[in-house]
Amino acid sequence: MAGKHGCPCCPNTEEPRAVPLSTPKAQTALAPADQLWSTSRDQAVRLRMEGSGPASETPITIHQLFMETVENYGDRPALVSKTEGQWVTLTWRQYYEQCRAAAKSFLKLGLERYHGVGILGFNSAEWFISDVGCIFAGGLATGIYTTNSPEACQYVAESCEANILVVENQKQLEKILQIKDQLPHLKAIVQYKGELQQKAPFLYTWAEFMKQGEDVPDEQLDAVIDSLRANECCTLIFTSGTTGNPKGVMLSHDNLTWTVRTAAPMAGFKYGEEVVVSYLPLSHVAAQLIDMWMCVCFAMTTYFADPDALKGSLVNTLKEARPTCFLGVPRVWEKMQEKMKAAGAKASPMRSAVAGWAKENQVPWGFMLANNLVFKRVREALGLDRCKLCFTGAAPVTKATLEYFMSLNMPLLELYGMSESSGPHTISSNSSYCIASCGKVMPGAKTKLENPDQDGSGEICFWGRHVFMGYLNMPDKTTEALDQDGWLHSGDLGRHDKNDFLFITGRIKELIITAGGENIPPVLIEDSVKSEVAIISNAMLIGDRLKFLSIMITLKVTRPPLLLRVTATE
Repeated sequence: MAGKHGCPCCPNTEEPRAVPLSTPKAQTALAPADQLWSTSRDQAVRLRMEGSGPASETPITIHQLFMETVENYGDRPALVSKTEGQWVTLTWRQYYEQCRAAAKSFLKLGLERYHGVGILGFNSAEWFISDVGCIFAGGLATGIYTTNSPEACQYVAESCEANILVVENQKQLEKILQIKDQLPHLKAIVQYKGELQQKAPFLYTWAEFMKQGEDVPDEQLDAVIDSLRANECCTLIFTSGTTGNPKGVMLSHDNLTWTVRTAAPMAGFKYGEEVVVSYLPLSHVAAQLIDMWMCVCFAMTTYFADPDALKGSLVNTLKEARPTCFLGVPRVWEKMQEKMKAAGAKASPMRSAVAGWAKENQVPWGFMLANNLVFKRVREALGLDRCKLCFTGAAPVTKATLEYFMSLNMPLLELYGMSESSGPHTISSNSSYCIASCGKVMPGAKTKLENPDQDGSGEICFWGRHVFMGYLNMPDKTTEALDQDGWLHSGDLGRHDKNDFLFITGRIKELIITAGGENIPPVLIEDSVKSEVAIISNAMLIGDRLKFLSIMITLKVTRPPLLLRVTATE
């Protein structure tokens, strides 16, 4: 249970005040809009709606989606965090009430409409509450990567005109304090883990922050919530381009709510029954869409991993949470594959033989026996024994990894999309699966392959209500990504097979995606290296699908006379 100040880390001393619930059933009002795209934070867009089918679904806001779940599953567990070795749970109703409390505090601290709340820290209940609370209060929720330098944090915070920044700890706070004077819109900083090591009028602990809005009337917050429109921006995802600064992808309420309501049925999720583990960066669209918005849509339970999850502790959380759905970037699956192969090398001869029989289908009863003796134990050791859906996305995965997990009866379901498509565009499922493909397009969305070659491979273009509003304050970049008809150009090359499964065949744009899912624009790094070291003539960054980056360089040289003479004589 949560503490009285809205902190899920301290014991509950008094029951939170119940908030009356009422979900509007009428058609959602949309803000007037003529264009499919915008680059202004306060300008709505025309939705890509159709007369029938999934694209005709009534648009709703994040608040309306949340309210439906609270009304139907209010007492179900929503967020589960570990505090001092003990799991602490917030129900959906408590989660909603804390989001309202955070929204009131944001309003009290001066959050202005369409201004940002930047969130800088590892996944936690406070991260979720800050994000949703910001949206309820009419702000733009903006995740900031924890690995960002102070200068990179400053760029994001300045771009979204952040009024408030929420940071995890002293380490992240120090980054912000270094650039605070360069942020004219900033009014307050909230630290959600640990005690503040310094005092200042603009600094708040999480408990202090959650108390700030106690005297803000419900009616004031409700008026803001009632003014939210599904075709207006609510979230910014900052994504790397091939050159220049990161771009702020503007996602509307409808982008998020329509995407999760359309994509989830393809996966076969069941309301109020699913469990996920949150560990991938929430500033990335894939983690945010599943951990936050898919969970809101289907009343899932989210367990939070430890900050060192990717350094080895993730498996411990998985074994305790036993998720029913798990998203891993390729590097996570590769690490699991490496560990399982190492463990398999130590297995008894009998177990190894049975596993081999099953993989090679040498005996008809091989799979059943291997499933009971080997595969179940493997899944239990990984904490994935209840997992019905193992997703991989955010970067290309090798066929060898796909085949390895398939041999363990754990098909990895590939997702494909972009920040600019609110996450997924094509989805694989247990009932619609083709190894090495990215699955099939979501219902209500469309794929166009532009300028196909003789093999049918062309640039993948997206259409649907999941296509973003535009890049914040970047009209030129927006019109590069969206053509005059409103199609989103991915820069990726792909082809369809006879069953409409999409296969990625290459990339037009020059962007490295590592095995961990990080998007690295190589030109910036290559140019920086050349400018710093005068003797370098050319530099080429390498790291696509790899676990680390390396760089190939050539040096500026003057051939010695002897070499020239030898060459001449040859």
